[in-house]
Amino acid sequence: MVLGNKQTIVCVEKLEACGEIAQMEKSPDLPQSHMEGICENTVSTDGKQNQLTSFVPAARSGEWSDIGSRDHMEDTHVCITDLAEKFGYSSLGGEAVSFYGVFDGHGGKGAANFVRDNLPRLIVEDADFPLKLEKVVTRSFLQTDIQFAKMCTLQSMLSSGTTALTAMIFGRSLLVANAGDCRAVLSRLGTAIEMSRDHRPCCIKERRRIESLGGYVDDGFLNGQLGVTRAIGDWHIEGMKEAGGSDGPLSAEPELKLITLTKDDEFLIIGSDGIWDVFTNQNAVDFARRRLQEHNDVKICCKELVEEAVRRGAVDNLTIVLICFHLEPPVRITVPRSRVRRSISAEGLHSLRCLLESQVL
Repeated sequence: MVLGNKQTIVCVEKLEACGEIAQMEKSPDLPQSHMEGICENTVSTDGKQNQLTSFVPAARSGEWSDIGSRDHMEDTHVCITDLAEKFGYSSLGGEAVSFYGVFDGHGGKGAANFVRDNLPRLIVEDADFPLKLEKVVTRSFLQTDIQFAKMCTLQSMLSSGTTALTAMIFGRSLLVANAGDCRAVLSRLGTAIEMSRDHRPCCIKERRRIESLGGYVDDGFLNGQLGVTRAIGDWHIEGMKEAGGSDGPLSAEPELKLITLTKDDEFLIIGSDGIWDVFTNQNAVDFARRRLQEHNDVKICCKELVEEAVRRGAVDNLTIVLICFHLEPPVRITVPRSRVRRSISAEGLHSLRCLLESQVL
């Protein structure tokens, strides 16, 4: 739930969720270039590079949603195995682009449903799809926002907004795009890797951007009204957006993160903010790994994550999309026990000797 009034709120996100991270994070052990997973045509003799390029993700996904304690369900999601085929286009070189998204609506479900139905189509129809995927995704987010404003004549739809988080897989490349406070977390051999940054007024970088565009943060809310700083829709709120769609304090422009997947990358969790109210990143990865190791059923794992969130007291709408990159369940990791030499002090030894002697007497 991101609509608010002038009541004080406490940002419960971890420091790293509100910290400043780069849009394009380079992992020290992963080669990083502009969509090299798509365009790579060189051969490396380096052993690590050969190991990386030999990995081919076998993506399989599941999803689950629950209304939680809310009166209305405003979350929605999408899972598309082959984005081009879905809209009647041929895949580039026969290789599919998979598309996954979670959309957390507020003020109604009109904006969330509109983005779910139109954003994937706009991505495929872009002339630069899929070779310039980062530019395509950014443009498509902004175009979807503008189309929503132009096409929605019903006041009930125009007065709604939605956060949007998408993940796209093409070859070994994983591209995550986020506008809002849904979150994507990657499991890499059981370690949680945050793939998106929550766009909240408490984030220093977002606050600076807002204030530079004439907006302000009041009691933890953007212009005293919204709990997020990026979203699609919300055109009805005065002072939030300009006609261009990206110049107002409330932006529809996503932040992107691109990595090249390796065999150590196990699965990606995409969840609406209701999930992260009760799960930390690492806790969610640990929970999902255990369930996948038990039954290796992605959809059941999503259901169990949502049910556990409800048990933990989550009150918001809840949506999970889980994408696994292997057919096998995550490997069990055994942490070797370190040998600790135990010793007793001279004083302790003396006390023990006295105790034993007293027992003998």
